[in-house]
Amino acid sequence: MRLNQISPSSGSKRGRRRVGRGAGSGWGKTSARGQKGQKSRSGGKVRPGFEGGQLPLQMRIPKFGFRSRLGRITAEVRLHELGKVTGDQVTLGSLMKAGVISRNIKRIRIFKSGQIDRPISLALGSEITVTEGARKAIEEIGGKVEV
Repeated sequence: MRLNQISPSSGSKRGRRRVGRGAGSGWGKTSARGQKGQKSRSGGKVRPGFEGGQLPLQMRIPKFGFRSRLGRITAEVRLHELGKVTGDQVTLGSLMKAGVISRNIKRIRIFKSGQIDRPISLALGSEITVTEGARKAIEEIGGKVEV
């Protein structure tokens, strides 16, 4: 047996429909396209998702989700990560140097998670914010949180 001798078993494949070959064929005249309208014309297609002028489904269903642009440049820093910073003053630069945050970070928020072992000084501003629990933990150990 050779590849050119292989064929499907008889009756398993139906021949293609030859339209427009006279009235006797059953597919003559309008060639199974109906009478008039867009779909009867050559090249007459309706684009995917078009519902005849009715508001399409993808526009009717509710949308969800949001990606904050501020979230891309804001980092969450835990209290125990502040121990990696050398020196007493914690700034964006010192956190970057210690490898706690990456270069593209412009704002940080400090959370109370873990313990801090030495007193540190924080200068709060537009780029550094602290949660209430983290502020208490820093001040209990002798650190300063200045606004």
